[in-house]
Amino acid sequence: MLNWPFHTTLLLAPLAYAIHHTEENLVLDFRVWRLRYFADNNPLSTEAVFVVLTAITLVCILIATTLRTRAANWVVIIFLMSSQLVNTIFHVGGTLVFQDFSPGSITALLVYLPVNVVILSAALREGIANPAQLWALFAAGTALFAGFEVFGPATLVIFCLASFVWIIVSSRLASVTEGERA
Repeated sequence: MLNWPFHTTLLLAPLAYAIHHTEENLVLDFRVWRLRYFADNNPLSTEAVFVVLTAITLVCILIATTLRTRAANWVVIIFLMSSQLVNTIFHVGGTLVFQDFSPGSITALLVYLPVNVVILSAALREGIANPAQLWALFAAGTALFAGFEVFGPATLVIFCLASFVWIIVSSRLASVTEGERA
């Protein structure tokens, strides 16, 4: 297995998403499958969703690699849990529940899972999160994914704003705490 540092492994995530998007929307037609079983609550085109999710992923990676704080690292993990791991469960679960192949299932299993095993293994190895914390981050990622599916893209705006507030407040609190120790 790759033994890269956590912040280096994060660079695999956008690449994984590009590969997944290729299967889901360029080779097959996920949106047609999705509309058979779920409400049409997302006015964005698949290309717009790809651009938005890729941009959020890259911003989260940039913030995490620049600040290297617990909050910044956890935000990127939550987003990857939502956009990649819970997405895998969605595709595979949808295929099983509806007995109808969900486009994106192949790359979810063959790309998202291994890439995220590498990322989360690095997070565990470097003490960025312990197993219990990863389960909590997975629960937060599940809530984010469900919010996006139920309420649409507005959920991503709320996530980004709340994440930036969390990162700023936690950074300020850490600075105050460090100042008191000095």
